[in-house]
Amino acid sequence: MNFREFVDSLEKSGKLVKIKKPVDVKYEIATLMKLMDGKPLLFENVKGFDMPVIANICSTRELVALGMGIEKDQIISKLSHAIENPKEPEAVETNEYEEMEADLSKFPILTYYPFDGGPYIASGIVIANDKELGLNASYHRAMVIGKDKMVMRILPRDFNTFLERGNKEFAFCIGNSIPVMLASAISTKTGSSELNIANALGETKLVELGGHKVPEAEIVMIAEMTGEEADEGPFLDLTETPDIVRKQKVAKIKKIFVKKSPMFHALLPGGIEHKTLMGMPREPTIFREVSKVCDVKDVLITPGGCSWLDGAVSIKKKNPDDGKKAIEAAFRGHKSMKHVFVVDDDIDIHNPNEIEWAMATRFQGDKDLVIKTKEKGSSLDPSSDLETRETCKLGFDLTIPSDREAKHFKKPELPMKLKPEDYVGD
Repeated sequence: MNFREFVDSLEKSGKLVKIKKPVDVKYEIATLMKLMDGKPLLFENVKGFDMPVIANICSTRELVALGMGIEKDQIISKLSHAIENPKEPEAVETNEYEEMEADLSKFPILTYYPFDGGPYIASGIVIANDKELGLNASYHRAMVIGKDKMVMRILPRDFNTFLERGNKEFAFCIGNSIPVMLASAISTKTGSSELNIANALGETKLVELGGHKVPEAEIVMIAEMTGEEADEGPFLDLTETPDIVRKQKVAKIKKIFVKKSPMFHALLPGGIEHKTLMGMPREPTIFREVSKVCDVKDVLITPGGCSWLDGAVSIKKKNPDDGKKAIEAAFRGHKSMKHVFVVDDDIDIHNPNEIEWAMATRFQGDKDLVIKTKEKGSSLDPSSDLETRETCKLGFDLTIPSDREAKHFKKPELPMKLKPEDYVGD
């Protein structure tokens, strides 16, 4: 499904909440997004704009699974298969777009919090092209600083490499399909296109707009780096804490193409959708690394850990050291992870109470805690060393001690199989 088809499916299934009351792009929409986080929202009446705003559409695993036409317990295997078996997308002709004035003020771009450096596009995906390296897709937040200018947060990764190789012009896409949104958050080696992964997740076709091949999206902007820099930020990050102000590259909007009656996809910084899109693609890489050392059942990048810094892994323990092997492997699978909790396969890692119960009943700090000091951590962690990004990583082996009888560490099953509804009512 493309973006529009996915929204239609949300409406048909009764999952889409429509907001008909007039709302403001400054603070009001963002506040409602936060208050109703987890629910897909369509703001039909945005003050000063004809274009509706849609939000929170990927804020649960169920919604992501719906967008890919699978069950939620198939997400990791689907992502893993796509990463290992990418498929180059087909380029097709299109007449679904019209060009409009290169004016950012025509779009309902949100200001989320009073401390924001300005209005922000938080859902935009950069599609960059290099003659040798091919296409690259990645998320970059963009702060509006003029009618046709924005300053973008760019880390020293693939897009920055493409810019350094002289590729100053790029596409900026808003309102993408679920496969494209997920794939664009996956870290691949330079020269391996995330769009090939997107096509393996679900059929992804490329269209040519303004001389650029891009995945089908609601809004496609063609931009070029100006060579200038400007202050970017503050802006709320994945950790739900404000990021600092930095000098970043300025881009000028040259052309804008939109579908008929386009919808603007707004992404809540630090919200569940933000966390789902950023954290979920790290789960298959952790799964793959842990599976090399023991039998792994499930992996979760936990929302409480910002869907980036903390993770949980359930394993079918066969050897006494499987828990600690899994800890080391999990850190290799996601190098930004700060804490990992390894549990037996009877623990539901999607239930934080069960993880805590395993810690309370199966864990001894002097034997089961793995401490890794002065490790390279994440730039998102405000408690790390802000200059070196060094941090202390902890691994918690919450598996049943191998030298004890397992029956003493497990909850009993109910003595009878009963249905409560048979006992309630007349």
